[in-house]
Amino acid sequence: MYTVLIVDDEEPVLESYAFILESGVSGFCLAGKARSGYEAIKLIYELNPDVVFMDINMPGMDGLDTIAEVHEKFPDTIFVLSTAYERFDLARRAIPLGVQAYLVKPVTKKMFTETLGGIEKLLDRRKTAKRQPTAGGMDQRFLKELVWKELSGDEWDGIREELGLDSDRGMVAFIGLDSETGSFFPEINARLSLAHRFLFANHLGLGMYFFPGEVKLDSVLAAIGETVASVVPQTVASFVGIGTVRSGTELYLSCAEALDDINRKKNSTEVRIRERMRIIALRRKNGLSELSEEAALFRAYRDEVFSSYGFTVAKAKLVALFTLLLDDIFPCYKTHSEEIPPFDPSEEIPSLTDIPSFVQWSDGAFERLYQRARQKRTGEFPVPLVKALEFIDGNFDRQIQLSDAADAASVSSAYLSRLFGEHTGSSFIDYLTVMRIEKAERIIREKRTSIKEVSFAVGYQDPNYFSKIFRKIVGVSPTMYAERIKDGETV
Repeated sequence: MYTVLIVDDEEPVLESYAFILESGVSGFCLAGKARSGYEAIKLIYELNPDVVFMDINMPGMDGLDTIAEVHEKFPDTIFVLSTAYERFDLARRAIPLGVQAYLVKPVTKKMFTETLGGIEKLLDRRKTAKRQPTAGGMDQRFLKELVWKELSGDEWDGIREELGLDSDRGMVAFIGLDSETGSFFPEINARLSLAHRFLFANHLGLGMYFFPGEVKLDSVLAAIGETVASVVPQTVASFVGIGTVRSGTELYLSCAEALDDINRKKNSTEVRIRERMRIIALRRKNGLSELSEEAALFRAYRDEVFSSYGFTVAKAKLVALFTLLLDDIFPCYKTHSEEIPPFDPSEEIPSLTDIPSFVQWSDGAFERLYQRARQKRTGEFPVPLVKALEFIDGNFDRQIQLSDAADAASVSSAYLSRLFGEHTGSSFIDYLTVMRIEKAERIIREKRTSIKEVSFAVGYQDPNYFSKIFRKIVGVSPTMYAERIKDGETV
């Protein structure tokens, strides 16, 4: 029996839905009723219902905001939205929250029960996916041990018979999810099973799949991509690796291909994340930190770009970086300015023909840029802002607010907030958050310590909230970031 929570601020709607359920809807029973978003959150945590019918237009916290609050904690809960108006913008907001259906009021008994009928099939498929037939555990042994080695014809024939496989061929795929909020694989597998037959195992920290038969790679890849996109929130990084179709005796090659594919995509994604983070740090620190610190950050960015891309693409990326840094100091692309930048990267960089000549040019160019930035930014920053930045740098590891920094600078909070916007292009909280995450990255790189301890060390008392902010800024969770460090990768 599946449980249903009804959330609506209109008493007649609550009573109508409750009456339908209590009158008898096969497979479902009423778990409870809530009249506001806050009450719904409380009951969801207490009851963990299978299905929630959620009104959108409620006073205070609306239905979509309520779902957003609990979606990651309860990824298996099915949400059904109801509202008096059919609005595309609301439906679009609902998509990344995993909302299953969208009902326009008034909702008839037939519409209500038909919606539950479709949900029942989905919930039943989930149960089936969670307890897939294991052929005495043979499917797990096959995926975790046997498929990784070259098999003889007789060995493969025995495996085929035990697993009940009709085809002599198949392929392997992996799905990797950077999630600390629970597994999305039951839902992914339930949806994938509608289009493809497969064997599944959690292996190597990944979801491992074997698709038997002469499957079409494009079809499988598209199905996996669409399913992951519909189930996994955008805040969770996901990677898919896929091998080619092979005969049973050569499936180990498909395994290796799929694993190489997902690792390559992970590394490629992480390179782009590191690029973005280093550019953000360079722009924020340009002229404010010591030359040695900024030059080391620049060289790290430059070296990784040249090691990850071809020479032409790498030069183009450095043209973009220098242009951004120059424009931060000489706003020649934001507004008309009489100031002339010390050089034009789009003219000088293309003429460089090899890495040694580029290294020589870029070291000198970055130092020239730094000196101009140092002179301009430190001279332009008002004394209260300088004091506030010093206060943040010395107190980021404790709970501080804009008012604390304002007191340290002997100005009002409103005035300091305006100084941040005018001179740093950032708000107080954004500046503090980026600083904390940069410090967290450094701690993870330099020390072997738990994520909880890192969270406390940079001023976050809630490790879950810290992980959420870290993932938002860096692109991966602190756990995955630490794993890359532990495995000896440069992050």
